[in-house]
Amino acid sequence: MKTRPFKQVDVFTDTPYLGNPLAVVLDGSGLSTEDMQQFACWTNLSETTFLLPPTSEAAAQGADYQVRIFTTAYEMPFAGHPTLGSCHAWLEAGGQPRHPKYIVQQCPVGLVRIRYTSQPIAFAAPVLTRSPVDPDVVTGLRAALGLQPEQVRDAQHLVNGPRYIGLLLDQAATVVAIQPKLAELRTCMERAGISGIGMAALNTPDIGSGLIKRSNREARAFANHADTTVAISLADPASPSSQTHITVRFFANDVMVVEDPVTGSFNASLAQWLIADGLAPSRYIATQGTCLGRFGQVHISQDASDQVWVGGASVTCVEGSVTL
Repeated sequence: MKTRPFKQVDVFTDTPYLGNPLAVVLDGSGLSTEDMQQFACWTNLSETTFLLPPTSEAAAQGADYQVRIFTTAYEMPFAGHPTLGSCHAWLEAGGQPRHPKYIVQQCPVGLVRIRYTSQPIAFAAPVLTRSPVDPDVVTGLRAALGLQPEQVRDAQHLVNGPRYIGLLLDQAATVVAIQPKLAELRTCMERAGISGIGMAALNTPDIGSGLIKRSNREARAFANHADTTVAISLADPASPSSQTHITVRFFANDVMVVEDPVTGSFNASLAQWLIADGLAPSRYIATQGTCLGRFGQVHISQDASDQVWVGGASVTCVEGSVTL
């Protein structure tokens, strides 16, 4: 065992404790997979990452570092908030990118580009494979989530490393109001062979509505950030004039079904689906976590080559060392 530099960062927020926390071990050299999994279980966070030098093959293709991502129960091939949080920690610790515009991260899903020359930093969404969801699966998920048939506008299997189902609902109020039957939801997810189920709607919530008022945490989250709940303008990313906004919730089938505060990989696949099908504009902001007292914001944009970028701020909350 040795002392290793460590950070705990909050991702998809510039305000500590309103995003999704991530544990980052900045030197994972010499640790076995079992060592990493045990420590990730101990941190009890949704994800813990370990940074390593890239393999020689990946380095030859421009990789700056390698990351391994663990939940409390298993290793993930890719995840969004660990990608942004690990990159933030690597840069803050003095990492020097080899490319003037991009950082290249090696992970089991492949090489992921991270744009760091503009803020917030953003990763290039990995290649998405998607397909329709069997109607019987949708029926089971609707029952577990307490949804009526008319409230579900569309459903897709989304695979970009992790395997998800995404549901497009009729309005943001429906997303916020969901109170899932967790045992039923887990059964549905296991039968479908997925690691998570996400719901989204394109409507901006009515801050004065009874649905928001029913939870003080939600009301505070929206009210305290009312000026940032609208998305960036399609013409000017710095302008808050556009009302395009997406509300997201995500439930992960880990040790038990739990709601994730902010989910970068799901938002990546969601954006690729919605933009490709003309259901969302090429630039928007997704808000996630308000039902947990958080206020995560995921910045989505599609460039001229049709590459979708997923961005978000990160802030360091804990810094020190761990003995591993």
